[in-house]
Amino acid sequence: MADLQDDLRPTAAAGEFDDLSEPYPDEAVTAADRADPAEPYEPVSDPDDAPMTRAHAILAAHPVADGYNGLPWALKRLSYYDLEEGESTVGTDVPRLRRGHVGALFWSLHLPEGLDGDRAVGATLEQLDLAKTVARTCAEGLRPACTAGQVADARNCGRVAVLLGPAGAPAVGDSLGILRQLHLLGLRVLTLTGVSWASDAGLTRFGEEVVREMNRIGVIADLSGASAPTVRRVLSLSRAPVLFSRSAARALRPHPVNLPDDLLAELGAAKGLCLVPLTAEQTGPTVRDVADHLDHIRGVAGAQCVGLSGKYDSGSAHPHELGDASGYPRLIAELLRRGWDEADVALLTWGNVQRVLRGADFTARAAQQRREPSRATISELDG
Repeated sequence: MADLQDDLRPTAAAGEFDDLSEPYPDEAVTAADRADPAEPYEPVSDPDDAPMTRAHAILAAHPVADGYNGLPWALKRLSYYDLEEGESTVGTDVPRLRRGHVGALFWSLHLPEGLDGDRAVGATLEQLDLAKTVARTCAEGLRPACTAGQVADARNCGRVAVLLGPAGAPAVGDSLGILRQLHLLGLRVLTLTGVSWASDAGLTRFGEEVVREMNRIGVIADLSGASAPTVRRVLSLSRAPVLFSRSAARALRPHPVNLPDDLLAELGAAKGLCLVPLTAEQTGPTVRDVADHLDHIRGVAGAQCVGLSGKYDSGSAHPHELGDASGYPRLIAELLRRGWDEADVALLTWGNVQRVLRGADFTARAAQQRREPSRATISELDG
């Protein structure tokens, strides 16, 4: 299995977010990423057990990689918190992450609307600093990670891997140099909205250069909220997998960030990833509503293109029984009742995110051998 091969190969110890010394070896591109079929999936649960019992067994082996969590911004308003013992003022803490079998978290660095230019860059740096501090002070429960190998390493050590991003595109200040520095500080996902070079009209020439540079350094493009022209241009341009960090199916719920079926089909063809948010606004008020979206996206884009985003601590209302990060087993039990096989559940919770992380790292290693850092400016290309 793809993620188990990552687990078994030696990896560097996961340290600070800016430790980027780990090489991306050829053997990390597994059979699951090629045209040849992957080796047979080995079940970890008893099909005769109750769905909830099976859900816990599957998640113990294939935990949730949660694609969007707003904890860094939520912690800014607290003078004191204890995430390792439990923190009732937020929806995410180490005990609830463990009860929910969460193995990895993407910490959102999105900013309130209206921040742009130097203010957006500064506020993003402050969030990066806070996130790194929180991860260091919760060393018994959390571990910083930048690569697929480090994510698997953290899981094997009983820690929740923490990756930084998505951040909003205004955070780069229309500068490829700032983009590179944010990457060195740990940023791994950038949302391509809210800037002149990724607008309703699509990508400008500078926007295309941003995507190329993201591919070169290993920052993943997040297209949630992007216009259809931007989505299609990035899908055709990017050599690394892209993702939608918080998008459900528009056919089931007409939210502007949700995806129509034609874009879901194109995402499936490009082997990208749609991370479905567990929010009442985008997916509906019940566990069954969330499962409906997962069913629909799996049917349109394929099992390899669907994942999960809790969106906890982001100010969103959540479906019944999914009010905090401990609720994931209830969702997985619902999918098992609907006939999802264990292999597809393992892709949903863990395998698909690992594939995207490996793909971004591999693309970056290859691109750095062919291409020097871009010195292009927005005034040169779009002026």
